[in-house]
Amino acid sequence: MSTTDADTTGTGTGTGTGTGTGTETESTGTATAAWSTDPYADALRAGRGPLFLRRTDGWLLPLDVERWCARADAADLSALHRCEGAVLDIGCGPGRLVAALAARGRRALGVDVSEAAVERTLRLGGTALRRSVFDPLPGEGRWGTVLLVDGNIGIGGDPAGLLRRAGGLLAHGGLIIAETAPVDIDERVRVRVDDGRHPPSAADGPHAMGSPFPWARLGTPALLRYGRALGWFPVDQWEAAGRPFVALRRSTARVTRQSAEHANSAAVTSSQRARNPSDDRAAYGS
Repeated sequence: MSTTDADTTGTGTGTGTGTGTGTETESTGTATAAWSTDPYADALRAGRGPLFLRRTDGWLLPLDVERWCARADAADLSALHRCEGAVLDIGCGPGRLVAALAARGRRALGVDVSEAAVERTLRLGGTALRRSVFDPLPGEGRWGTVLLVDGNIGIGGDPAGLLRRAGGLLAHGGLIIAETAPVDIDERVRVRVDDGRHPPSAADGPHAMGSPFPWARLGTPALLRYGRALGWFPVDQWEAAGRPFVALRRSTARVTRQSAEHANSAAVTSSQRARNPSDDRAAYGS
């Protein structure tokens, strides 16, 4: 299937079964519960904050709920205009980007662990599933573009792991478009969703605002470091309305080298089979 035909069948809110192991499984389950807590769902349904990510040391990162719940703005469109093929929006939130792509006749699917986010995306006319990025997803290996905007490069608190997962979702030559922090930072922390109205206390209990979960904040230099280590290189960098973006594609040289190695391996295997036809009969029971 071509990158423009990635399967987006299966709209709705059914949860995925999950394929991650170890840290991935733990962080995915914890984050799913956290983003499903009342402060986040209430903010999306109301279309406004306040809403924050609270670090374990008490520091608050404001979340721009009003912008997320509005129509796609000029900065958003600067990223959408660079998308190629079918688009997978990871952590789609209330769905403004998926809806904007759909309105332009583009094939797009949003995934989010929040039921409220998926419901809002569907109401806007977008297509969305209630899944973690680490769950099984439609069209794996066939998407043209993966979007990681609104800080979603921080999902799971493991940027390298998230880039690897995104690479597995993309077709050959596919594109990652990521929004980075507007400062030079490489931070991995544990946070919880918080409305900021009532500072947590021991009396609230450990699950009052959801359990802490891993998160990351990356500036552009940090993202480029992680990307290069995995064979992803920038094909575009820009800023719109103070929001920095990076478009990454796998190194052509690395892909070409891997393709050549695969071809050489296939040629050797073919020549060995030609010399030893009995091996095929033994292997395949013929």
